[in-house]
Amino acid sequence: MTKALNAGMRQAMLDNPKVLLMGEDIGPLGGVFRVTEGLIAEFGDKRVLDTPLAESGIIGTAIGLAMRGFRPVCEIQFDGFVFPGFDQITTQLARMRNRHEGGLIMPVVIRIPYGGHIGSVEHHQESPEAYFAHTPGLRVVSPSNPHDAYWMMQEAIASDDPVIFFEPKSRYWPKGEVQLGESGTPLHASKVVRVGTDVTVTGHGAMVSVLLQAADLAAAEGISMEVVDLRSLSPIDYGPILKSVHKTGRLVVTQEAPGFVSVGSEIAATVAERAFYSLEAPVLRVSGFDTPFPPASVETHFLPSPDRVLEAVDRSLAY
Repeated sequence: MTKALNAGMRQAMLDNPKVLLMGEDIGPLGGVFRVTEGLIAEFGDKRVLDTPLAESGIIGTAIGLAMRGFRPVCEIQFDGFVFPGFDQITTQLARMRNRHEGGLIMPVVIRIPYGGHIGSVEHHQESPEAYFAHTPGLRVVSPSNPHDAYWMMQEAIASDDPVIFFEPKSRYWPKGEVQLGESGTPLHASKVVRVGTDVTVTGHGAMVSVLLQAADLAAAEGISMEVVDLRSLSPIDYGPILKSVHKTGRLVVTQEAPGFVSVGSEIAATVAERAFYSLEAPVLRVSGFDTPFPPASVETHFLPSPDRVLEAVDRSLAY
């Protein structure tokens, strides 16, 4: 995924000279995760800008650049570092187009590596996506594989609305094929990535890999799980989710983030409203616990695992 994201930004920069990158250590170093590696050598330090350690300044500068016709792509080094820039994102960036009644576009992408499974510490493994999905005026997306990362990055940069682009850190290194001819799926479309008949499970980012592992284990026991990759958290594409629930009659919603007032809560409520008579069991949720992210030595107990997903699937099937 690191190479796919890099290639997606590179293509967008080749296509549009107004696209530029901003962030801490993204230039010669190529970023902490090397996602921007090599881009400063190709495009120069006027389009790949190493910034001070000041997230509020990064976002504020990006807003000004967008108002002058540029398309800035900002990197937040780790998920927990976004909060110094939270005020700029939620009170300025998200509201600017509405203030101008649509007359001013705000094509800013904010890249945020997020999530666990890398053995790090607090502020380096968090999942703050609900804050931004809750904020009107922001688009929020998260790819789960290299193909989607390559295309979703280009589509996000082309958007005239601000896009919060959550990159699942634990999926940076696993390899996957990228079809360079076409994306095949619009930016805000959810997608069935494994067909099944007994129960629907949804997730985004790194959770999709966990769900596919759980589906393999369930298949060995004769249980058929249909896996839906959300891809977009705001807006959420409910079409494939509802179609699947109408077929299976059951839904398990998963996420690494804590469950209280979360994206998973919203999906559970909406499906209960819109597919009530198709449900054979309550919508169940599997999430991180409602605590701050724990020390790395116990992260495996905090993060949803295939076993925790299968336990919820068994509870759903028991109704």
